[in-house]
Amino acid sequence: MKPIIELIKDLADKHGRERHNLLPILQGVVEQEKYLSEYSMIEIARELDMPATEVFGTATFYSFLEHKKMGTYIIRICKTITCAMKGEKQILLTIEDMLKIRVGETSSDGKFSLLQTNCLGFCHKAPAMLINNEVYTDLTPEKIREILTMYMNKKEGGENVN
Repeated sequence: MKPIIELIKDLADKHGRERHNLLPILQGVVEQEKYLSEYSMIEIARELDMPATEVFGTATFYSFLEHKKMGTYIIRICKTITCAMKGEKQILLTIEDMLKIRVGETSSDGKFSLLQTNCLGFCHKAPAMLINNEVYTDLTPEKIREILTMYMNKKEGGENVN
């Protein structure tokens, strides 16, 4: 893993140092670091010669650019009307009960973070959620228990413990 300053310089070399290149640079930092620290946003601002407030404003506007440390597995529950009508509340309650966290929190072991987000684009298969980049649809409380049990049994490297 590259040091953050080196990563930012490499991303700026790759994408450019203009204002319209900010988003791919932010995404590149999140890809490696899993979130945007205050330090990384200041360094991005310095590298692109723009105000740090502009970098912070862009980073906090987009829901998939985390600006606080998250768990290994980021669970995003769709909160649109379609998902709500098809049982999103029961899905959320099942997750909160299993992981002992609420929306916006990270589990004490640092493994899971729970967030709500706007449309994931799977209204035809609602309710839907993402765990990192993996999509899960047609959710039920039973299906949630199976999915979360699988993630709870994974080791840090990603393989199952069993």
